[in-house]
Amino acid sequence: MLQKDCYQLGKITKPFGFKGQVIFFLDVDTPEDYATLDSVFVEVKGILIPYFIKEISINGNKATVTFEDLSPAEAQALVGCNLYLPLDLLPKLTGNKFYYHEIIGWNVVDSEKGDIGTIKSVIDFPAQPLFQIFKNDTEILIPIIDPVIKKVDRDKKTIFITAPNGLIDLYL
Repeated sequence: MLQKDCYQLGKITKPFGFKGQVIFFLDVDTPEDYATLDSVFVEVKGILIPYFIKEISINGNKATVTFEDLSPAEAQALVGCNLYLPLDLLPKLTGNKFYYHEIIGWNVVDSEKGDIGTIKSVIDFPAQPLFQIFKNDTEILIPIIDPVIKKVDRDKKTIFITAPNGLIDLYL
């Protein structure tokens, strides 16, 4: 499995107990959706390796996980490793909801300025994520918040926004 075909589920944060268990931090909106996982890909030295789950217990955004055939030393070695699942396991979103990875390359149209460019990436700041949009060689950063996003058109791969007054003028 290649990383480009996956999404990051979370991270292994620490070992748990003395039987080779680990604690996952699940970086998802609804952790309880992952209560029946039977396997995950663990990124070890840049390579995704499948690990099979024997038991999982979720509490908030944390999960206590027992992998099949994992010693305490092997569990310790996995601390800090990122967790991945295949993209086809993501639930389909509708309306104005979207996954950050799916909107790369989409156009952004502002209600006042019209077409302002193409999304190059999403900058995921803790306070609030931003669209990184390029119009020719000019970078435009727009906050990804509900009051700004007016419509997501999946067919046309376009996001319609109403940017805060004067924000786009700062860049153009």
